Amino acid sequence: MLKLLHNAMKNTSETNWDKLDALSESEIDTSDIPPLTEEFFNKSRLWKPVSPLNAFVQVDPQTLSWFQSEGDGYENDAAALKI
Repeated sequence: MLKLLHNAMKNTSETNWDKLDALSESEIDTSDIPPLTEEFFNKSRLWKPVSPLNAFVQVDPQTLSWFQSEGDGYENDAAALKI
């Protein structure tokens, strides 16, 4: 399962960003986007981002070795685990 999680985090977008960037406003189809009504804004709430917390988690040496064997950035991959 950890290998699956690791691979999922390495996926890259298949979006053709250059083609998308070249579109003019009138060429973008927004017909599936509902209009923003007064009701929408009355129900909306402002959320401020929460700063990340530093948490120290003990893992067994084998688990740490596995993350390290996955290469650079293993700390970020390990941080993505739900504790």
